[in-house]
Amino acid sequence: MSPVHIAEGYLPVSHAVAWSLAAAPFVVHGVVRLNRQVTDNPEDKLLLGASGAFCFVLSALKIPSVTGSCSHPTGTGLGAILFRPPVMTVLGTITLVFQALLLAHGGLTTLGANAFSMAVAGPWVGYAAYLMTRRFGLLPGVFAGAFVADLTTYCVTSAQLALAFPDAESGFAGALAKFGGIFAVTQIPLAVSEGLLTVLVVRLLRTSAAADLIRLGVLRKRDEVPA
Repeated sequence: MSPVHIAEGYLPVSHAVAWSLAAAPFVVHGVVRLNRQVTDNPEDKLLLGASGAFCFVLSALKIPSVTGSCSHPTGTGLGAILFRPPVMTVLGTITLVFQALLLAHGGLTTLGANAFSMAVAGPWVGYAAYLMTRRFGLLPGVFAGAFVADLTTYCVTSAQLALAFPDAESGFAGALAKFGGIFAVTQIPLAVSEGLLTVLVVRLLRTSAAADLIRLGVLRKRDEVPA
């Protein structure tokens, strides 16, 4: 079990169903937005594929943590910034399905919970952080978006686990502190690393695909000059 991908069968059935119902509307909305994006701008398929691959590769990297668990990046910040959170919700959910089937990373019974934390909460909160810091420049905004998306996923997953397995004495709060504290040691440095890596990717795109970034509203002609 990792702080981002809850393992197959780990959650009680009622919790697994509840998180699936919570994530479902976001996924459906994302499918509609993704279909519209591809229909209106078929030239975006390459960047969409790259965003999905970025998410798949980063979230598949498991770094050993304490107590025999592991931590890993999420890779959702990039897609959320380029195509907005609803589209990243679909890409992130697809990533989770393939990882559950091919890598035994996460699971199908916990797909709803994992999708809510990594493909819904992470992209939306990360994108909000990007918007709030974009005034300081593109790259600071990108770093903040990727950093916060990663940490939000970790925090939501810790809350999901605490709800499912409250501490016998201190309840939800104690369990949240326990799960959060266990993974913070590795997850915070990973979030910083993911933010820096996402900045490097956007710098590369700013050089090689400036026209696409301008069309997507990420790059602004008046204040960004490709390096």
